[in-house]
Amino acid sequence: MKALDRKLLRDLRQTWSQALTIALVVASGVAGFVTTLSAIDSLAQARDRHYAEARFADVFATVKRAPLSLGETLRDVPGVADLQLTVEQTVRIGIDGVDDPILGHLIGVDPRHPPRINRVALRAGRMPHAGDERGGSDGEAIEALVSAGFADARGLRPGARLRALVNGRERTLRIVGIALSPEYVFAGYGGMPDMRGFGVFWLDHDTLAAASDMAGAFNHVAVTLAPGASHAEAVAGIERVISPWGGREAHDRREQASHAMLDNEIREQRVLGTVLPTIFLAVAAFLLNVVISRTIATQREQIAALKALGYPDRRIAGHYFTQVVAIVLVGLLLGLGLGKWLGTAMVGLYAEFFQFPRFDHRMAPGLVLASAAIAFATAALGTANPLLATMRLAPAEAMRPPAPGRYRPTLAERLGLRRMPTVLRMILRNLERRPLRSALAVVGVAAAVAIVILGNFFRDAIETVVDSKFRVELRADVIVWLAEPAEAAAVHELARLPGAVSVEAGRDVAVRIVHGHRSERITLQGLPAQPVLQRIVDVDDRAWQPSPDGLVMTDRLADKLGLRVGDAVRVEVLEGRARTLHLPLRATVRDMMGLNAYMERRALNRALGEDDVAGRFPVAVARGREAGFLAAAMRLPRIVGAFSKATLWRNMQDISARNIRIMSTILTAFATVIAIGVVYNNARIALAERTWELASLRVLGFSRAEVSTLLLGEMALVIALALPLGMASGYGLVHLIVEMLRSDQFNFPVTLRPRTYAWACLAVLGAAVASAMVVRRRIDRLDMVAALKTRE
Repeated sequence: MKALDRKLLRDLRQTWSQALTIALVVASGVAGFVTTLSAIDSLAQARDRHYAEARFADVFATVKRAPLSLGETLRDVPGVADLQLTVEQTVRIGIDGVDDPILGHLIGVDPRHPPRINRVALRAGRMPHAGDERGGSDGEAIEALVSAGFADARGLRPGARLRALVNGRERTLRIVGIALSPEYVFAGYGGMPDMRGFGVFWLDHDTLAAASDMAGAFNHVAVTLAPGASHAEAVAGIERVISPWGGREAHDRREQASHAMLDNEIREQRVLGTVLPTIFLAVAAFLLNVVISRTIATQREQIAALKALGYPDRRIAGHYFTQVVAIVLVGLLLGLGLGKWLGTAMVGLYAEFFQFPRFDHRMAPGLVLASAAIAFATAALGTANPLLATMRLAPAEAMRPPAPGRYRPTLAERLGLRRMPTVLRMILRNLERRPLRSALAVVGVAAAVAIVILGNFFRDAIETVVDSKFRVELRADVIVWLAEPAEAAAVHELARLPGAVSVEAGRDVAVRIVHGHRSERITLQGLPAQPVLQRIVDVDDRAWQPSPDGLVMTDRLADKLGLRVGDAVRVEVLEGRARTLHLPLRATVRDMMGLNAYMERRALNRALGEDDVAGRFPVAVARGREAGFLAAAMRLPRIVGAFSKATLWRNMQDISARNIRIMSTILTAFATVIAIGVVYNNARIALAERTWELASLRVLGFSRAEVSTLLLGEMALVIALALPLGMASGYGLVHLIVEMLRSDQFNFPVTLRPRTYAWACLAVLGAAVASAMVVRRRIDRLDMVAALKTRE
């Protein structure tokens, strides 16, 4: 073994604790990078594979009712390679022993000719047999497949029986298989992750068509486009064909609900997987710089001897860089292992929301190489300056001891504050002597505080969203809606049901908002003039009233369309007969979820040229009587579905609360590693630099506690400065992340509760106390004889 190799091993053995803390910081950064990016790479790969195998459609369109013969006309649209016509219907589902309202989406398939587009993959069981054209009217159970997410949530297996209200008549569904579809990778109604309240069912096409009075017709079309075809031209051609049959708009994958949720999740995680590891690796670079600088400073004589013996500058610099590489390599290996484990766990969490036939964690070789390159590049940047200084150091200069520190009155003393304890004056002077290192130490601890704040922000944000949506905005306990809009006087029928306290009438209309060359497909919500049970509420929980002669719109939708208050808006109605409205934009609202537009219901009906109709009814129900109300409401034939606020919240809480706790715990653990790395390394370096000074004070009669106060007081002052800076940085980091995560689906409110700041401070203080105990133990074991030996 060469002399420099033996020296390297000796140096690493002497500084093992510092090297370990730095390696852990590197490991945290690498693990964060690998965890998020490997999980979303696995998610994207599973998505692409499933889409390819199942031939996921490129364009989707819905019509009121069109003859099957229209399919030949659609095939002639330029760019269309293949298409599939289906009958689909959203119905009420009943399960014996379950009182919760459940919605089901029925899709007709031909068992004799498997789908060419949006193919269904069986996870268990078999395909349903061909039925008859009576739609199960003789009481015979209809064979059906059920979506895997709903089956798992409700414990359904082949052989289970359910009830479905199809076209006003109750039919029995017998489950013969559990299936997955590219259309419903995320199967939640209205974008909510409610696996227990929404299921997808595939049954014989002829049976469903007969039960829905759709024999010889279809109401949904899925299209695949030819390679190189123009999406815009194909969509426009399809819209022209379906327009006379109650179809107003076709849309591509970007607006398909399941794909949009999946794509949004991938985009969000790419942001988090880039920003957070950058912070960790920046801290690691700072720590490496400090440690290597200190090592070189204490080994000046050894460097001079090596140069005098003929070792070239590059060989000596390479020796110290090898020490850095060893530390980073340990951190890299730990980070890759931890990232693999956490990535696998994250894929397991994703599997509860996104259903694929195959969904395994995959850590691509390119990701491993990228992690290594980033880690070593960070180390090189962090240590470049001290290594270059080593190469420039002349042997004669290195043989001399370093120049003593230049001390002067502190800033506080220069400002006139001279009556301060001696210990405090010594602490302040030592911090001011190295302002850059002191500042970076404060910034490093502040980064740990900021990361803990960010980890707990998501819990605060979700709680705020839930509180705003479920308590402030939605005061109703139940929302029921009809298959078709009916007279608004239906509120009186609902008000007579057992348990109903108050009822409001609302209406939803599918429209396309157009301004110039920009357009967006949304649901225009018609609300009462002064809504009480379902209100318009902004991120500050302020209630807004719908306009009687114009639109109130989400600010993100207005920005996307380039609209300002007072602008005229073109509204193209996408249901019923073709109509175009021109309405002024009266106000914009900073909403949290979705792209929404609102108008007073009666004014909306007048603008549409219709009577006073409604299709959605929020209902306030007396405490403890919700089950009775729902049972009575479900017996009304016109009601196609119901939404229970309490049930949805309970179903969401089981998964979302646990996932948020896991994320918060992981980020807090990573932040604690940063805090320990910064605090402990700075304390150890300060101890190494001031050993002679501390030993001298002990000889002069200072107690161990008094000597420890000098060093630990410096640590305490750094933390005291870092805590408020970290809180402010955390607030800024949250703002940055929220802006980067902003999308059509979500606009997280920047909400940080006092407990989040308190937890961040406690986590960092706990790390500091643990570091202080280790340093205090070393001070107590200080060898004064060895420490007082000088090089002169």
